[in-house]
Amino acid sequence: MANPKKPAPSLAPYHRKRSADRTPEPSGGAPSASGNLFVIQKHAATRTHYDLRLELDGVLLSWAVPKTPSYDQADKRVAIHVEDHPVEYASFEGVIPDGNYGAGPVIVWDRGVVVWAEDPHDGLENGKLLFELRGYKLRGRWTLVKIKKAEKEWLLIKERDGLEGPGRAVPEESILSGLTVEQLGDGHDPAAPVLERLEGLGAPERRVRASSVKPMLAEPRKSAFTRAGWVFELKYDGYRIIAGVTKGRAQLVTRNGNDITASFPEIAASLEALPFAEFVVDGEVVVHDDRGVPSFQRLQQRAQLRRAPDIARASAETPATLYLFDCLGFAGHDLRPLPLLDRKEVLRMLLPPAGPLRYSEHIPERGEELFERVVAMGLEGVVGKKADAPYRAGRSRDWQKIRADLVDDFVVVGWTDPKGARSGLGALHLGVYEDGALVYAGRAGSGLTEQQLAATEAALREAEVAEPMAAGSPKGRGHHWVPPGIVVEVRYKEWTEEGLLRHPVFLRFREDKAPEECVKRVPAAALAVEVEAAPEPGREVRITNAGKVFWPEEGYTKGDMVAYYEAIAPWMLPYLADRPLVMTRYPDGIDGKSFYQKDAPDWAPDWLRTVTVWSEGSERELDYFVCDSVESLLWVANSASIPMHVWHSRVGSLERPDWCVIDLDPKEASFDDVIAVARVLHDLCDDIGLDHFVKTSGSSGLHVLVPLHRSFTHEQSRILGHLLSQVVVAEAPEIATLQRVIDRRQGKVYLDYLQNGHGKLIVAPFSVRPKPGAPVSMPLRWNEVKPGLAILDFTIANAPARMEALGEDPMAAVLEAEPDLVGALERLQSRV
Repeated sequence: MANPKKPAPSLAPYHRKRSADRTPEPSGGAPSASGNLFVIQKHAATRTHYDLRLELDGVLLSWAVPKTPSYDQADKRVAIHVEDHPVEYASFEGVIPDGNYGAGPVIVWDRGVVVWAEDPHDGLENGKLLFELRGYKLRGRWTLVKIKKAEKEWLLIKERDGLEGPGRAVPEESILSGLTVEQLGDGHDPAAPVLERLEGLGAPERRVRASSVKPMLAEPRKSAFTRAGWVFELKYDGYRIIAGVTKGRAQLVTRNGNDITASFPEIAASLEALPFAEFVVDGEVVVHDDRGVPSFQRLQQRAQLRRAPDIARASAETPATLYLFDCLGFAGHDLRPLPLLDRKEVLRMLLPPAGPLRYSEHIPERGEELFERVVAMGLEGVVGKKADAPYRAGRSRDWQKIRADLVDDFVVVGWTDPKGARSGLGALHLGVYEDGALVYAGRAGSGLTEQQLAATEAALREAEVAEPMAAGSPKGRGHHWVPPGIVVEVRYKEWTEEGLLRHPVFLRFREDKAPEECVKRVPAAALAVEVEAAPEPGREVRITNAGKVFWPEEGYTKGDMVAYYEAIAPWMLPYLADRPLVMTRYPDGIDGKSFYQKDAPDWAPDWLRTVTVWSEGSERELDYFVCDSVESLLWVANSASIPMHVWHSRVGSLERPDWCVIDLDPKEASFDDVIAVARVLHDLCDDIGLDHFVKTSGSSGLHVLVPLHRSFTHEQSRILGHLLSQVVVAEAPEIATLQRVIDRRQGKVYLDYLQNGHGKLIVAPFSVRPKPGAPVSMPLRWNEVKPGLAILDFTIANAPARMEALGEDPMAAVLEAEPDLVGALERLQSRV
């Protein structure tokens, strides 16, 4: 709802300054329905500047920024508030002719989505706008602050959010054409050097059309490899696309030959914006989630839209990206006979350095190294390609795809009755074509949501037939059969000797695949020449039973967990170093038996550090593990320890903890109440000037940690936690309690301050928890602690990627911060 204090937006000032018949700028009608676009256009007018435009109430609020927007918070950029622009202006790139207002070239320097952190109407009135930008060049939180006593002058400032900092270079080229504003103004022809390079490579003169190209496909294989003469790219979780432009019109064609241009207008427009009349490229279209990771679910939602208004809105709110890895044709030349690296060299010449069209980078030779990173980040996998191979239609051993798990497509041939409390159906019967015949491949029940169970059963019952159509299908009661029609993607470990899938897990429906494409493919054996990275001498950690499933519902294995700990080690090790550690081992996964292990066994390697400490619980001295290296962390993980618990204090100062912890334990309370209690505690600590940090427990609640800098004893830490908790309960008695007995909590959140004490443990930040979904204990920024936060937002599948994106640990200061504890306690006493 619009703020009644703000007048309705008007484009009259914009129209007064422009003549529609003299400038190529969009005229724009009345303000349209409000969206969330932002655009930054670089404009070489009388003076070159950057026009920042934020969509609100159907127009683009606009500021002229004389200098490049900076990620350095010290660079406070002046921003002159100018007239509102029509939303259509967000796509404008061109030259405004001489004699017109703002004459000169304009490029789309950046574009994306703006998310208002505070009410923008109030912000305009009060002179402060706080917002998040999700663009191709600018990301994170920013502020526009009005300069007092100035009518139009504001300041554009980067907020502290883990992305800010000096020295971060941003490319100056357009995200659409790839041209600089100077090149656009000078009439630069970027096609000339491309044609010159093609002549030097000897590309045959033959026209290529996107609609007639049959894509080159990769053979699956089990393991990554390192080999000279090969390059390795990321495997994206999207739709394979052959894209082309002919006479200025773009076309997007799937591997099945379906034209989906209308479904992704933003990609089509980006292709048409390239300053080339004719080309054909190969790639994968994806839609990213809020963390910047490809989301197939979001992509499917986009692809299923049919109404033009819905598609237009989605293209602005959840824009797609086309990752391109090959160039097949350009201006009447056929590049397919050329070696792969020559084709990629030409492809790089066509694409902007940032924007909705992305060049797919590659790494030569080191496929295993790339694969390890991909697994740790929870991505799809890698594709190895022979560097000198030409482009050939169909499946080829010159391209090899390696997934983090084996994933393939199967035909649904039936279903089983549900058992127990499960509704809808029990599992999907799967089939696959082998030598032209449909054969039974097993059943997949894991991975289907309750909603999918109900909807799928209804669709299958309409097509039910009396007899199975796949050879080798099981017999007996409880089975139902359908003709081949629905295709699903399934993750599995391997094919058994009986010809069935081992540990299949349903991933998604594949509307873009035909049943006949579901052909049984056994991954290729490893190539003869492989190079393994050598471990640090004397510290070899041999991972055993890596394929053993630890999380049955998700199919995550022990190897997945070990890979996660290796990836997260740079952020996790500071919390483990110099600190006694206790393992909880789950040798058979989360559904099996578990046991604690404090004392290091005799067979632990000599290089694994231990420290001898008196254990009050065991009433004897124990040799505790201390993880101070990646190798020691991997050794503990390989011992099947899923969670890792540590002391609050360090080896050199066991009686002086680093922090005081308050565990917000919900039990029967809602997680929304946990968040509400955490916010009360946050406000309290802010009021008394006490540093404090927060993380998810990874189980059910939140942990709030107050740094003590080893200045308090354990008893003093407990007293501090008690005082803080008392105030919180007094201020939020309807949702918070200090009642330790669960039956007496009345559904309230328990503030557990009693976990502060000698030898008491806390689950280490970034530790995995033995819970469905494989959640981890994740440090948070306080602005993330709000309704909608969930424990399963952070798992072994996405936590490393989150930390890479943040660039820093939001809780790291808890280890070294020196708060004014005496002053904070004095202020706290007045609240008790």
